[in-house]
Amino acid sequence: MALGMTVAVTLPARALVELNVNKGNVEPLPIAITDFQGGDALGAEISGIVSADLKRSGLFAPIDKSAFIEKISNPDATPRFEDWKVINAQALVTGSVGKEADGRIRAQYRLWDTFAGQQMSGEQFFANDANTRRVAHIIADAIYERLTGEKGYFDTRVVFIDESGAKNARKKRLAIMDQDGANVRYLSNGKSIVLTPRFSPNRQEITYMSYESGQPRVYLLQIETGQRELVGNFPGMTFAPRFSPDGQKVIMSLLRDDGNSNIFAMDLRSRSTTRLTNSTAIDTSPSYSPDGSKVVFTSDRGGRAQIYVMGADGSGQTRISFGDGVYSTPVWSPRGDLIAFTKQTGGEFQIGVMRTDGSGERILSTGFQQEGPTWAPNGRVLMFFRDSNGGPKLVSVDLTGRNEQPIPTANFASDPAWSPLLE
Repeated sequence: MALGMTVAVTLPARALVELNVNKGNVEPLPIAITDFQGGDALGAEISGIVSADLKRSGLFAPIDKSAFIEKISNPDATPRFEDWKVINAQALVTGSVGKEADGRIRAQYRLWDTFAGQQMSGEQFFANDANTRRVAHIIADAIYERLTGEKGYFDTRVVFIDESGAKNARKKRLAIMDQDGANVRYLSNGKSIVLTPRFSPNRQEITYMSYESGQPRVYLLQIETGQRELVGNFPGMTFAPRFSPDGQKVIMSLLRDDGNSNIFAMDLRSRSTTRLTNSTAIDTSPSYSPDGSKVVFTSDRGGRAQIYVMGADGSGQTRISFGDGVYSTPVWSPRGDLIAFTKQTGGEFQIGVMRTDGSGERILSTGFQQEGPTWAPNGRVLMFFRDSNGGPKLVSVDLTGRNEQPIPTANFASDPAWSPLLE
């Protein structure tokens, strides 16, 4: 799925329009995104995807096209900035789409600062027909990064559990889609229950659990080839596998005959296993810090499930959550600064974040039966699943908690896991 890419225009030293995403509640930036010229309906499709990506982030407010005064006919010409300032478009995107002689699509964009009256960035990309949506996501990422100073997250995929059929006979299939819900593809046939898919940080590979042998086993699956292998045939049941940041290990919880669940790490090359916790409680849901030096997990060793942090070798196990309720599914942010979690208290389920020492707990979303947060690769947005109208659906929310968005799926959907940025 590689895309050819060439940078077409250099950036000016500084532009006036920018978003400070670190100042808390950010007022969305008014931005005008014009239909890309050429390519018949393809130009409008690409600009529409760019607009939808930016709007869904909560940081941008695309202006209704009916308000546009200037009708762009030549995307390479300098716009009439006064026409865009009148409608308060602080940034403007123009672009074009065309076909090369070899059949590839060429898409290019320009990002303009209307108040400074200058171009901020511009690039062009080449792709085959199958990758037109990816081109749009990559352009949206470039605009996002230029205006916020941080990496975008639109050129990513999400693996999840697709659920269909009657509630008492639910068919669960492993599925993958673009982060906006498009291009769904099934990775399993639904003959056995599958759970907790998780991406490798550096390969198009996932780990997940399957009950096809009668009890849960952990598998590795190559997404593009469909090649699959058993991680290990452990005595007892295995739960919640996740990769280490370098992709060389899988960390998971193993349930022994005595009813205790402890955390183990397996080296995927040597298949050697290291035990990291040794408690008489239930230790589960481990997640590495992005530098691989620490692990966050939940344990009920204190009476009810709370969040703990330890060294990657199992040392220094320390409780960090002290709020009311029961904590579960902690996940370390890719930025390293926060831990997301599910919290059950007072009959409600909450999705929240806290600092890595447990301070600064903030609840981002509250609802009935919602859980399982996963981070976008830039650490700014979470996706989770919520039970609604008879089954689970996917939802995203940003770190302000103000921008909650449903993720469209044809069937019920649960247990999402966000990919790294695609290569």
